[in-house]
Amino acid sequence: MNMTNLMTTTVAQLRITRDLEHAEAALDEALIRQANLLATMVGARRETGVAPFMGQEALMRLVKTQQATVDAGGELARVHGRLRQIAVETGGGNDACPPNAQVETTSNDIEAADIAEAA
Repeated sequence: MNMTNLMTTTVAQLRITRDLEHAEAALDEALIRQANLLATMVGARRETGVAPFMGQEALMRLVKTQQATVDAGGELARVHGRLRQIAVETGGGNDACPPNAQVETTSNDIEAADIAEAA
């Protein structure tokens, strides 16, 4: 293996930190855009005088995408936590996140843990 092609740990950590922050921001942006779309859809339905349940299926699907995005944010927070542990294990740690930051456990997490435990 050619040692001149290896990335330093510091460079790797900086790149991971940058990309993780971008991924977290993208999820927040997606939630904001989905919320705006939901408000626009409901407002358009109300303001155009169409039937009260017109587009209901589309609204329900949009809400599912919001839930999926929130779930993805929880998983990304777990990735962040594990990367933080790896940084400590490797003597690095240039991430400015709070040391005691935790992800709240949701009912989906509990259900998934129960299923995994039963298997």
